[in-house]
Amino acid sequence: MKQLLLLRHAKSSWDDPDLIDFDRPLSARGLKAAPLVGRELARRGWLPELALVSPALRTRDTWRLISAELPAKVQAKSAQALYEAAAADILAKVRQVKAGTGTLLVLGHNPGLEEFARGLAGAGSDEAALKKLAEKYPTAALARFDVDGDWAGLTFGSARLTHCIWPKDLR
Repeated sequence: MKQLLLLRHAKSSWDDPDLIDFDRPLSARGLKAAPLVGRELARRGWLPELALVSPALRTRDTWRLISAELPAKVQAKSAQALYEAAAADILAKVRQVKAGTGTLLVLGHNPGLEEFARGLAGAGSDEAALKKLAEKYPTAALARFDVDGDWAGLTFGSARLTHCIWPKDLR
């Protein structure tokens, strides 16, 4: 059984209108939320072996703050394909992960990440988590899935959504 953790970047700042989207930093709220998510991952033992991270500043900063809360260093790979990615693009990137990776974290952006999460959830998914996911996928939101088989065989509807954790749940 593999574990897939889908994480939307923490809240970004819109304070500087001259910055391009790719270079937006985290807001004060995002700087508070990211470490909370990292501590929750550590507390639950949901420790990724690999993190695929969009190269945008806000995702890199989110990962830096989350990974600082984990008990061990996690290999992180910048994945250009995750920036402004559609759900199908994210699926294609996940399918490229080595079969031996047991727990994978994908850190990206909406709307693609939300569409990917909703599309993955199949039979056996937790009803409360499905309901929560159907409502919205806020910044610093984490969805956890159980995945049978190798990453290369992942398809829409083939994973079991087990948890949805929003930052407001952790305060």
